[in-house]
Amino acid sequence: METLADNVSEVYVRGKWVRVPALECDGKTVVIRGKWLRMATIRSEEWLETELGDPERCVNMLSGHGPSGPRADIFTFTQKLPATTPKYQYQMEWESVAAVGTRSFKEWWDGLPQATRKNVRRSQKRGVVVTVRKFDDDLVTELMGLNNDSPIRQGVRNVQYGKSFEQTKRDYSSFSERSDFLCAHVGNELIGLLKIVYRGEIASILNLLGKASHYDKRPGNVLMAKAVELCESQGISHLTYGLFNYGNKRESPLREFKIRNGFGEILVPRFYVPLTRWGKLCLRAKIHRGLVGVLPHRVITLIVNARSKWYRIRYAGVAQW
Repeated sequence: METLADNVSEVYVRGKWVRVPALECDGKTVVIRGKWLRMATIRSEEWLETELGDPERCVNMLSGHGPSGPRADIFTFTQKLPATTPKYQYQMEWESVAAVGTRSFKEWWDGLPQATRKNVRRSQKRGVVVTVRKFDDDLVTELMGLNNDSPIRQGVRNVQYGKSFEQTKRDYSSFSERSDFLCAHVGNELIGLLKIVYRGEIASILNLLGKASHYDKRPGNVLMAKAVELCESQGISHLTYGLFNYGNKRESPLREFKIRNGFGEILVPRFYVPLTRWGKLCLRAKIHRGLVGVLPHRVITLIVNARSKWYRIRYAGVAQW
């Protein structure tokens, strides 16, 4: 996750590393993405230990760049849990974070649906053993086997499928100095992995993978239980797992998995600062939310179902995670 010279950085987009304009501000890297609407964001914001401390400085830096420097239409940033009360007067929208309290493993366990607790016990009875490992070459080799189990994951193309050792190592090495890799094995075979990134008082799940060929052993459930147990032992207040609601998209297998494992919605402020007239217009028209934030839920569901059907036809007979 290194920052490159000459006002350029690299970001991970749909399985590929892409070079984008960037600048350093307030100890953070601000990257600019987009073509017709250029959005400036904090690089890897959802995995950082601290939130942006001086947004006004970043706004001034972005506004001061001329045609020869990085240019953005909108600058956006968010607050980090547990800070949910808005601190700034910029235009704001509530961001739906999937989070669970981790002060007490027992409280989390007792609040789970009976089916989820049963899945954890089933996993253990079927020989699944979870260990906590650090990142090394042996784990990278096992991850390649895990990723190559199926070209489809959660109804879409598995962007990790078929990648080389070096590509896999790079993709999973981010924040390894403050991460744990929870590995689910049956014998010597890696059938599931959960990567947890520690961010001070909270922790976040960066990767949760499982082998479709071992779905009956429910590795995802037993890995989640271990993650909550680890957070409790380290005094972590919350464990987050991406967003709870993605714009107007309200239903998905991933969302249901989060609910079944105790995650709920916590709203945190996300701020938007227009830097150009075009940026102001896009904010007013809600275009900055993207298609998922603009299209009705019914239309999004139709698109998602059509995409999943296409992948099922394309990879007919292939197991899916």
